[in-house]
Amino acid sequence: MSVDGEAVRLADEVQADEPGWEVDPDDEWGVAVITTVGRQLRLRREAVEMRVCDFARAVGYGEDLVYKVEAGKRIPRREYLERADEVLRAGGLLAAAWEDVKRVRYPRRVRELAKLEAQAVEIGVYESVSINGLLQTPEHARALFEAWQPAYSEEDLERVLAARMARQSVFDRSPAPALSFVLEEAALRRRVGSTMVCRRQLERLLEVGRLRNVTLQVMPTSSGAHPGLSGRIEILKFADGTAMGRSDGAYNGRPTSDPKQLRILELRYGTIRAQALPPAESLAFIEHVLGET
Repeated sequence: MSVDGEAVRLADEVQADEPGWEVDPDDEWGVAVITTVGRQLRLRREAVEMRVCDFARAVGYGEDLVYKVEAGKRIPRREYLERADEVLRAGGLLAAAWEDVKRVRYPRRVRELAKLEAQAVEIGVYESVSINGLLQTPEHARALFEAWQPAYSEEDLERVLAARMARQSVFDRSPAPALSFVLEEAALRRRVGSTMVCRRQLERLLEVGRLRNVTLQVMPTSSGAHPGLSGRIEILKFADGTAMGRSDGAYNGRPTSDPKQLRILELRYGTIRAQALPPAESLAFIEHVLGET
């Protein structure tokens, strides 16, 4: 259930590299959408009798990218579709394809998680080694992805970073869901990126922790053993009374909706929250760490 997982490159790099994302061949729905959009682009170009080389020059991108997009092998960005619409005089039809493309531009597993988070009325997360993706700044997330092995290509890094940031729309929902987070002290003190990146991340935690629908707690390293030491725990509850959860240390890390297994995860998460610092003390703790940074 958990995928954390893009940053926007400089404008002058957009045309130097091929803008867009590779299509995941295992994502059947995504492949179908991108194949359909690519076919529409090709048919529209052929209808005005424009060669690929001429079209590529007109839109400002390479011929190889045009061939890949039209073959459904590459996911076009919004600016590509808008430029194609203008060049081919499609009257907004090609630009409108972005509404379909944007739903499949992120990896399938990330879309599935984002969909669950968008539907949940309660989200509870304990993180054992890092700051949860819903709480990360773009700079912090990028630094994490840049340290990943094997290394992401630049375009893949951009894709996963954008996907992670898109998940944070959960904070903009109305009515707002009830969100609770428990973070380990070590995650607050770990230097990820520059000093300024670390400070902005801590400031972001303080900002989110003061929201009325958010409870943010810190588990100090002095607290001793607790049920979360085997890894992350996540619990999502929905308006219809159903729930889903997962834990790195239980049920092979797989999502579960089994009532008995969920009760165990809720017991563990409840024990962790009881052992962590209260919310007010947690914010004061984060302010202290910020002052030391």
